[in-house]
Amino acid sequence: MPLEIERKYLVTSDAYKAGAKSVEITQVYLTIQDNLAIRVRIEEHHASIAIKSKISERVNREYEYNIPLDEARSLMNLSQHSAITKTRHLVDYKNHLWEVDEFHGENEGLIVAEIELDDENEEFEIPPWLGEEVTADYRYLNSNLAKNPFSSW
Repeated sequence: MPLEIERKYLVTSDAYKAGAKSVEITQVYLTIQDNLAIRVRIEEHHASIAIKSKISERVNREYEYNIPLDEARSLMNLSQHSAITKTRHLVDYKNHLWEVDEFHGENEGLIVAEIELDDENEEFEIPPWLGEEVTADYRYLNSNLAKNPFSSW
């Protein structure tokens, strides 16, 4: 069973941008329930569909599959939720890859960094550009941002 173990933090400065690789992302949610979300994502010329089921604060079951771009665009039209648009910055820091998402649209002003881990208790060094950990605050889940954008908090 594919598991995703991640921790999430607020970002306190733009120092992460030095040397980062960036990609533009648009995603929508077809289903958002208490512990289940189905997401369609387009990253430039690549599209995927993902089914995520929350197991605990840090752990999800995640099934993700590549799909054709035209099918992704068609599926996106089925969503009843706001689209999430963001710039994802990929940052290598101390042997770990951080995904720093700079949100746009209704979530403008929100910048969140995530790290995926191999083990729930894996140790890692926190970069100096990170602030509060928000892993347990479900408002910061992308699926919840689609229902209740950052601008409305």
